[in-house]
Amino acid sequence: MASSGSRTGRRPGDSGTREAILAAAAGHFTEQGFRGTTVRAVATAAGVDPALVHHYFGTKDGLFAASMALPFNPADVVARVVEPGIDGLGERLVRTLLGVFAQLGDANPMLALLRSAAAHPPAAQMLREFLGEAVLDRVAAAVDADRPQLRAALCASQVVGILVAREVVALPALVEADIDTLVSAYGPTLQRYLTGEF
Repeated sequence: MASSGSRTGRRPGDSGTREAILAAAAGHFTEQGFRGTTVRAVATAAGVDPALVHHYFGTKDGLFAASMALPFNPADVVARVVEPGIDGLGERLVRTLLGVFAQLGDANPMLALLRSAAAHPPAAQMLREFLGEAVLDRVAAAVDADRPQLRAALCASQVVGILVAREVVALPALVEADIDTLVSAYGPTLQRYLTGEF
């Protein structure tokens, strides 16, 4: 029997709290998209205080990455790639992306997310909004040229094309090419998007 002084309402951080938050987050991201999901709404659905969500996952970006079973937060990776500045950013983006995919191999949950986005509009919306806020905005902020958002989006289009061609469609020549070759081929194109005239 519970004592008369027992707490009610939101439960404290117990062993199942993290899982409850992740389940609530996955539902919200799927139904509301990335932009429409808030940490407060996820906390309410999980029956916890928003501070506990921040404790476990940091930001909404981190919560999204965890709920989608991504092994890292793409926003953190992009922040590290962008930090040295615009010079060489195109090559760093390609090298980092291909390096991450090579490290994760066939168990890469990002591939499932990419395939899902191609077939299901809600998944595409969620991925688009996340990439916009967590990735493209950070790249655009590093661009010291006109139309930074367009430049970042052009980079994204190239990057998604690489992923689809190499990791999903598995074009043999691209699969067999080493990372240095692909960085040399794609890096200058991304750099032109970021700093060139068009």
